[in-house]
Amino acid sequence: MNTRFVIALPLAAVLALPALAQNNTSSSQNSQNQTANTQSTTDNGTATGKAPLQPPSREGFWGHLNPFARKNYVKRQTEPIRDRINELDELTSANSKQIKDTDDRAQAGIKLASDKADQADQHAVDAGNKATQAQQTAQQVNTRVQNVETVVSNIDEYKAQNQTEIRFRPGQSVLSKQAKDALDQMATGVKGQHGYIFEVQGFSSGHGQTAIQSSQKMADSVVRYLVLAHDIPIYRIYLVGMGNAPTPDENAKTRHTIGGRVDVSLLKNDLEQLASSNTGATTDTQQQPK
Repeated sequence: MNTRFVIALPLAAVLALPALAQNNTSSSQNSQNQTANTQSTTDNGTATGKAPLQPPSREGFWGHLNPFARKNYVKRQTEPIRDRINELDELTSANSKQIKDTDDRAQAGIKLASDKADQADQHAVDAGNKATQAQQTAQQVNTRVQNVETVVSNIDEYKAQNQTEIRFRPGQSVLSKQAKDALDQMATGVKGQHGYIFEVQGFSSGHGQTAIQSSQKMADSVVRYLVLAHDIPIYRIYLVGMGNAPTPDENAKTRHTIGGRVDVSLLKNDLEQLASSNTGATTDTQQQPK
């Protein structure tokens, strides 16, 4: 009987040791939870707003690993860790979304600023082009004004462009074919022009009124042909019967008319040149891009 008691006593002690270790571990866990709760009320500076997990101050009778730990014990130990991992995943997802939203807004702002800058550059280029066109137009207007002033100041100054001499037989005022050909060559191309006149001077041999009348008839024949054959306005023709008035020749010597002749001169001022330059400038202005 005593032998059995001696054997049973050590066996009971061995069996009681795991239970004692489990109780010690539970007490350590409860102490840890109380410590964590106390710290959570005093320190919320973490990302989750909760106190950091604290390592257990006591690890039980078995040290780092309890070989007799049960599932509930392991679950109690790992459950806070799982909760913190889940919270960390949620925070990471929320932070990623906020970063993406911030980046999208930043990219949109950069694109808007770039578009505004491009638009401002385009407006600046357009303004520069318009300023250049305005300067060119002002220069053209200034040039035209100067040309007009020059033409107006010299409006009564005509320069001979072409001259011909029509010969008549004594006592006749009919134009020959040769005379008509000469007048055709002179009058061709002046229709529709500006700033020209025909100067027609008749000369005749003889004396007094007889010579003047004869020279007037020959000059009238020339004027009649220019008006009827070439539609030259009568107000652009100046004629005069000079009779037997002396005229200087090419050698600046005075000569008297023998027979009958009519001197025809085509005179022009700068008005036609001004009209041509204005037409060209108007065409250039119309062709400029707007």
